[in-house]
Amino acid sequence: MAAFFFVIPLIGAVLLVMALAPDDAYVPTSIIGTVRVWFRDQRVPTGIGLFTLIEIALWQVRERLPWSHLLTTPGRVDVPPELHGDFERAAGLLDEADKLKKTRADDIAADLSADERKELFAKLDELREAMRVLPFDADRFTRAHGQAEEAVELRLDAYRKGELREYAESIGVAVAVALLLRGFFVEAFKIPSGSMIPTLQIGDHIFVNKLSYGPLIPWTKSRVFDALPPRRGDVIVFVYPENPEQDFIKRVIALPGDKLEVHDGHPIINGKKMPYCQAGTYVYREGEGAMQRRAELTVEYIEDKAFITLHERHSYSYSEVQGPYHAKPGEVWVMGDNRNNSHDSRGWFEGRGGGVPFANIKGKALFVWLSFNGSKLAPDRLFVNVMGHPKLPPELQPSLGPALEKCLRERPPLSETTPPPPSP
Repeated sequence: MAAFFFVIPLIGAVLLVMALAPDDAYVPTSIIGTVRVWFRDQRVPTGIGLFTLIEIALWQVRERLPWSHLLTTPGRVDVPPELHGDFERAAGLLDEADKLKKTRADDIAADLSADERKELFAKLDELREAMRVLPFDADRFTRAHGQAEEAVELRLDAYRKGELREYAESIGVAVAVALLLRGFFVEAFKIPSGSMIPTLQIGDHIFVNKLSYGPLIPWTKSRVFDALPPRRGDVIVFVYPENPEQDFIKRVIALPGDKLEVHDGHPIINGKKMPYCQAGTYVYREGEGAMQRRAELTVEYIEDKAFITLHERHSYSYSEVQGPYHAKPGEVWVMGDNRNNSHDSRGWFEGRGGGVPFANIKGKALFVWLSFNGSKLAPDRLFVNVMGHPKLPPELQPSLGPALEKCLRERPPLSETTPPPPSP
């Protein structure tokens, strides 16, 4: 039954989100269009809501599903197929009555006489016994079920929830759980630009762990279980300091107190140039129809991390020498892995540079859970660990894969990749 109540709703929810969510260029002109944009920007909460709705729909027709007796008459093979639905409804009636007896005991005692309560509980006990007796007695069960339903409707109907209310509560709980997950635990984020190529591609959808550095308390700048600053080399999602309406994703390079210089896109931290290894020429496009670009693929080493970066020699986004910059207390400086095509700490605040305040950090990138190459699904990107082993596009693996693996295998010792402490 897991296929009906997990796999099918999951696949259905994913397909519906993919079908209903428009592309990035879509501009809403109606209420329906606005809803579609919300589907695009909030895929995880939307998916959870759709999963719940599909679950409800399947539950309504569960008696007609294959192997439905596993749900409706668990452990009873002697119940006739035509009574499976009645047997399940009887079990639900008893559960509902037991809950009302506990939660509304004072009201029931005040509203019903002793004789009325005795009659009600006797009919419920008779139904319970009729469901337990072996072998199954269909006539006894049918009679007891009818009498118990009539008694519950007569005596307890005032305390029962309506079916519409139950559905609304179920959906409400699902939405609340989705929002809670998004607010405190995991949030989905879409890669909109090529600033993190080759680590992340345009069209990647990633999950962000909001517990990594301590989740922010809503509407405050305080965190629960503060675990800051991030480590050098972490890929983080944060609120762009110059525009709080935008989220950015970059790699942490400098920590509070660090002096950062950048030569040809390579960081120098507290006077020590971080080692790197060149792996060959990386050919790529930033989206469908874009011009082909060529850059040097490089493995950089910072502390215990090794990650891939691009260095495009003919880009004029940044000069060959940048800095020195100084990271203030309570902030980190970040750079994109596509070093010469990234709007990061080096270019913020009219070119003066700037860091990411701790309060702006949302969390640490986890893995790619969905990816599109233009309008096509990119299965090779699914479940790529952002902080894990570097992943090359399949078409570049033959030419760059061996050199990349050699760079990773022959990484320098930790003493050479660890920056010295900042000067006082």
